[in-house]
This record gives sequence, structure tokens and C-alpha cells, in this order.
Amino acid sequence: MTKDLLARHRAVLPDWLALYYEDPLEITHGEGRYVWDAQGNRYLDFFGGILTTMTAHALPEVTKAVSEQAGRIIHSSTLYLNRPMVELAERIAQLSGIPDARVFFTTSGTEANDTALLLATTYRRSNTIMAMRNSYHGRSFSAVGITGNRGWSPTSLSPLQTLYVHGGVRTRGPYASLSDAEFIAACVEDLTDLLGHTRPPAVLIAEPIQGVGGFTSPPDGLYAAFREVLSERGILWIADEVQTGWGRTGEHFWGWQAHSQNGPPDILTFAKGIGNGMSIGGVVARGEIMNCLDANSISTFGGTQITMAAGLANLTYLLEHDLQGNARRVGGLLIERLRSVAAQVPGVREVRGRGLMIGVELVKPGTDQADPQAASAVLEAAREGGLLLGKGGGHNTSSLRVAPPLSLTVAEAEEGAAILEHALRSTR
Repeated sequence: MTKDLLARHRAVLPDWLALYYEDPLEITHGEGRYVWDAQGNRYLDFFGGILTTMTAHALPEVTKAVSEQAGRIIHSSTLYLNRPMVELAERIAQLSGIPDARVFFTTSGTEANDTALLLATTYRRSNTIMAMRNSYHGRSFSAVGITGNRGWSPTSLSPLQTLYVHGGVRTRGPYASLSDAEFIAACVEDLTDLLGHTRPPAVLIAEPIQGVGGFTSPPDGLYAAFREVLSERGILWIADEVQTGWGRTGEHFWGWQAHSQNGPPDILTFAKGIGNGMSIGGVVARGEIMNCLDANSISTFGGTQITMAAGLANLTYLLEHDLQGNARRVGGLLIERLRSVAAQVPGVREVRGRGLMIGVELVKPGTDQADPQAASAVLEAAREGGLLLGKGGGHNTSSLRVAPPLSLTVAEAEEGAAILEHALRSTR
């Protein structure tokens, strides 16, 4: 049956629509941190639909909220008052830390970043954007135009002029050998030099931890140091929190808070986890920035009642059960467990991340050369052992991405680590 579905998939869907595994997987249902395939095999899910199933599969509170809302009304568009949308916007505005915050809902992180770029370029009257090397911000025409990861940017054509800034990857590149303080100073000097050679950009967009890039990040405080340079020139800062938001990093609710010496970003984008599988994205910005558009706009599907009901229930569950704290505690244990494994397995260059956002970078043993074949082999072996992982990285997709639902238990973390250890040892 799966082979028949694969043939039908290939007959009607694009060739560039990526599938994991040599024998692609059809997931039929899930519960908690586990999912099942069409053959009845159970897997511990350490990728959560690309960090989207944030709390748990089939979370009763979310399922109930969706069911009850579906029995009333599913959708009406933003042309009408929408109580669930207003209620979720109020909560997100308060949590964002942005003063006079306004919230606009979209259906995805790509659309959220697209909207943020529209706001920033309109507000600043400039189409020049600064983005980080190794970054990823979505698959729309404008978003791929500012994506600094060759593997996810299929065209160099763009309505924007993009300048790529150094600093998103701590352990590779020309400044890797420096101390954290020296690294930050060198990146700030590079940014300052760049700005001296170009007309003032509208904005810097940056992921606090790069998602598709393999869960890489700069030292804490880099973006605060960047912010001093940007603020002197009136340049805005967009924090792309599509993957880092909602407490996943454990130590903070938002990724930007690791760089918060100069306060919150001007614009914050979010998506993925807030809907726990429902299509929710959005933008938070100061009122003067959000309101700078002088043309009419609506969102047909952004903020629809059923997705907002899911988001409210999911956010309530996350806060009431302190899933940020759980990500810090269980994620910390998982990182240390994986680091102890990595020390004994040739070809594991680095285990990095924080909370339940962990990257395992693989290289050819004895070298610093990326090994994407090894990453694919480990992915396959982990699946055979009953564990689902992700892949990423700016160096030929050579990093494993570990991002389970934030309700992961200590026992499940140990189960997943044991399977991953066996997969690493059996393929190295």
C-alpha cells in the first residue's frame, strides 16, 4: 500500500518535494511523543513534524478545542470580528515583550517572514535586506531570496537586495578559533565595515538558532551587539522565531532573549509550534511599524477561528504545564547524554543546541569535512530502531536535528538517546 501511495505521490506532486527515507514513511496516527505508520510500526518522534507538534500528538486539550470550534464555525476571514483571534493576539502581544505590540496572523512561517519583510521595507523605504549566512526563512519568492543556505535557495532572482552577515555559525568560518568575546567583536567589526559600503539597509533578519542550518547559533549577546550598530543607523531587527519560540530552547521563552541587553526586536515572526499541527504563523511588531502600510489588506485564512482555538488551547497547556522548564531539564539531560556518546563515536564533530533543539553534526572521521551520506545512513538506522529524526546543515545537510515535543519525559529521552547511539555506532 505504501509503495502504491509513493507512485501516486510521484505522479502528481513536484519532483523537488523532498521525502525522507529510501522507503518513505506514511504516518497514520500519533499519541504523546509517539507516531505509527501504515504498517503498524511505532516510532518515538524526535522531529515533531519539523518542530510543529510542540506539545504532544493528539493532545486532548487541543483536540477538544478544535472539535468544539468546528461545531460552531470554522472560518469567516478577517473581514469580521473574530473573538479567538483577538484573544490569542492579546496573549502573544503580552508575551512578545514588544511595546505597543500589534499581531498579524498568517498560515505559515514563510508567510510571516514575507509579511515582516513587507513591513520593514515599507517602513524604511529600502529594499536592501541583511540576513545571516547559513540562514533559512521560508520558500516564497522573497524568502528564498534572503535565505543564506544554498541547498534551500533555488534562485538568485529576488525583489530584494540581500547582504549576508557573518556570525550565525560559531564553530566554522574565519572566526571559529576566537573566544566568544573576540568572535562577537570580529562579527560586529565585519557588520560595521559592510554598512560602510552600501546604502542603509531596511532590516537585519536573523534566527536566534538557525533551524534548517543545523541548529547552529552565535554566542549569546551577538545580536545585542549588532543591535547597537543597527540602532545608530535606524536599521530594524527581525527575530525569526519560527523554530525557536514558545520555550523550546528551555532557558528562554523566545530565542532573542539570549541577546536581550538592548530589549526586544522591532519585529518578531512565529509559526510552527503554536498551532501544534494547525496552520498558524504570524508577525508581532510595534504599532508604528505594523501600521505603516497605506493600502488595504486582509488575510483570508490567517487567524481563522479553528486554528486560533487550537493555538489558545495549546498555549494555555504549554504555560500551565511549564513545558519551557521541561525543555530545559530534559533537554539538558539529553544533550549531555548525546555528548557522552559523541565522545566515543568517530565522525561526530559536535553536539550543540539548548533545550529540546539539538544538532548532531557528522564529518568524515579524522577530518572537518561534512559527511551527508553518514547523516542519511544514521537517519535510516534510527528509523529501523524506532526513532524519527530530522536533517539539516549548511554543509551539505550533514547534521541530525533533534527536536521532540516539549512534553518529552526523561524515560523517553533516554530511549531516544539509546536508539540514536546504536544508529551512530552501527553506521560509523
